[in-house]
Amino acid sequence: MRVEDAGKDIELDVEGVSEYLGIPVSRLRKLLDKRELLQNWGEYQHLFRFVTTFSGIESGTVICQKDGFFELIKGFPKIQRAMLLEPAINTHFSETDTVCVEEKMNGFNVRAIVFDGKITAITRGGYVCPYSTEKAGQLLNIDFFNDHPELVLHGEMVGPDNPYVPKKIYDDVDSIDFYVFDMRYKGSGEPLPVYERRKLAEEYGFTQVRLFGEFTKKEAPEKIRAIIFDLGKIEHEGVVIKDPDMNIPPVKYTCSQSNCADLRHAFKFYNDVGRDYLFSRVVREGFQAFEWKESEEDLRKRCLQLGESILYPMIDAIGEMEKGERVAEEVQIRVSSLDTLSKFKEYLRRQGVEAIFDEPEKVGDEFLIKIRKLNKSTNDKTLSMFKGELW
Repeated sequence: MRVEDAGKDIELDVEGVSEYLGIPVSRLRKLLDKRELLQNWGEYQHLFRFVTTFSGIESGTVICQKDGFFELIKGFPKIQRAMLLEPAINTHFSETDTVCVEEKMNGFNVRAIVFDGKITAITRGGYVCPYSTEKAGQLLNIDFFNDHPELVLHGEMVGPDNPYVPKKIYDDVDSIDFYVFDMRYKGSGEPLPVYERRKLAEEYGFTQVRLFGEFTKKEAPEKIRAIIFDLGKIEHEGVVIKDPDMNIPPVKYTCSQSNCADLRHAFKFYNDVGRDYLFSRVVREGFQAFEWKESEEDLRKRCLQLGESILYPMIDAIGEMEKGERVAEEVQIRVSSLDTLSKFKEYLRRQGVEAIFDEPEKVGDEFLIKIRKLNKSTNDKTLSMFKGELW
């Protein structure tokens, strides 16, 4: 597999990777032929990403090769969801007496490593995002990576200058920040225990997700319910429940307000978002309402909130199309270098995202750029309805 870039000619060392991973050469070549093992572009052509899960290697896993040296950056494992807190905690965490509860931030998942002497941000899909990379380089202490080259830093990038999940709900984030929630070993993907990770993150001055406490399994459901109730009032997302030693995979649990916020966004772009995404959030509401044994009045409020989250944004989107406007998601980024902006434009183009960029606005030492990400499927589908086509 070869890619030409500025005079470079880089290919995957299939034999070397085969020996490093213990995977037959023939299977690796098949992955390449099927485009299930792809190369990053530009200055990151030495990083290859697994598009699908393969032989215990999660999708989004990245293999780094440089000068005959290999490193494996495992994809972040999918965190399952608790639908009913008490039975889920008792069953899933049967081998531990207590659980730690940390905040689940509403942003996008990034793995940070050092590649070629530079902090590099890898998305969940295994891409190198130029914008996230610039921000990670500004926000993270590179001494951590020099002192602990065996570790991968996992974090959530949140804030209004977020081109993927632009939330303005975190009062202490003016632009964008990197909240550390995990550290894992390269190669194996094994996580550090909760308190060891938190101590290490504090040592290097990293921003961390909030730790609400460590609770016995008996008290955890009621404690978590109270936490979720408070988080919901300020429109935060939810919690992640963890074994303190991280021997058991974590589980997540979200607020009703977060589910409805997701639905408000999704139904504005109703034909671009997957049906499973929409359906799962409605189901969560049913299970949470049942477990919390809500009063008739509270249940009616929940139903009203759910219905408004679905219908209002869709009606607004249809109204925009009637006026001849294209339905778009409005986001913004803040960059130090216009070269990063150029790379980010190319990155979105390669992702198949159609976007309109405003002219950069100088704000202090940075450039603020507003972006309209167009949702082609919803636009096309709605326009066809106005032309009289049937569903």
